Amino acid sequence: MQSPHVSSDSGVVRRLPTRPPSEAPPRAGASATFAELLKRVKAEGLLDFAPRYYFGRLALNALLLAAGFAAFLLLGDTWWQLPVAAWMGVCGAQGAFMFHDAGHKAMFRNKKTATVVGYLHANLLNGASYGWWVNHHNRHHSNPNHLDMDPDIARRTAIFDIKQYATRRGIKRFIVRYQSVLFFVLLTLEFVKMNKTAVKEITHRRVKHPLLEGTLIAARAAIYLGLVFTFLSPLTAVAFIAVQYAVQGVYFGMIFAPNHKGMQVRDGEEETLDWLERQVLTSRNIRPSLLTDFLYGGLNYQIEHHLFPSMAQKNLPRARVLTRQYCAERGIPYHEVGFWASYREVASFLHEVSAPVRKGEVQQRLQQAA
Repeated sequence: MQSPHVSSDSGVVRRLPTRPPSEAPPRAGASATFAELLKRVKAEGLLDFAPRYYFGRLALNALLLAAGFAAFLLLGDTWWQLPVAAWMGVCGAQGAFMFHDAGHKAMFRNKKTATVVGYLHANLLNGASYGWWVNHHNRHHSNPNHLDMDPDIARRTAIFDIKQYATRRGIKRFIVRYQSVLFFVLLTLEFVKMNKTAVKEITHRRVKHPLLEGTLIAARAAIYLGLVFTFLSPLTAVAFIAVQYAVQGVYFGMIFAPNHKGMQVRDGEEETLDWLERQVLTSRNIRPSLLTDFLYGGLNYQIEHHLFPSMAQKNLPRARVLTRQYCAERGIPYHEVGFWASYREVASFLHEVSAPVRKGEVQQRLQQAA
């Protein structure tokens, strides 16, 4: 099997070719290499639940949200509400970290408690569908950056391999042409898309508890719109909603974009990587700091999160140390960069993938790939 190639000048991991039919089939489940790393992690108790940590995070998020509500009520009908709208967008994204961790069963031993946290923070606070998201996100974790099996790639307008261009039509082809810039512009609509998807999935009863989820989302809409249009003039109310949704959408997108975009893209029915390589080679870490850890909710430790999705946020920094050491021992590339460098890599990758579109070389590239 051909080994992964990492470009030293761009940091972009190229797509591996599919494994020749003559090679042995891949091992099932977690690989032996991962088993050894897992043993080291468990020995330090890093997979233990940390309920006190999460109660603290929930309390902090509640305080941040309460401060936003207080400012909203005190300011009244004024354009100074727009900074409050931005604040509420940040609060919503911080709440999303809670339903993310609840969905991974990383918060509490009691599954019912975690599920309640998930529904409250997804449906009631953010207008998202918790049931849809858990299913969607679990499929992403199983096959990160796989063109056919990772739903996070399939649902984007941007392309991550030139073969995806054929499925784009109309305005989407224009977006692909300039996707290194427009990808980030379109993040302003990410929160709108999340709400729209929730309504669609619940309406079509593609979630386990459509009545519960629909009721919570309807309650959120009634409370949110009722408050905004009661305390603000119509124009200010619309501006408030637009700012909050744009800020929250960009926040969501800026958190998730550097995690996998520009890392190894996988294709084909047969798996060429074992579990450890599959998660490490397709993920990018952002160098940690107190501020980065807070803003990313621990998702800047994307490699460790993918290897140990049920790990509490507070244990990810130590897991990073163990994982880096282990990857160095095994000769597995471990990719971690600074904040700005991560987005430069994403933009460079998107620009490179869409280059054949701008140069009129799509068919030529497809023939070469075949």
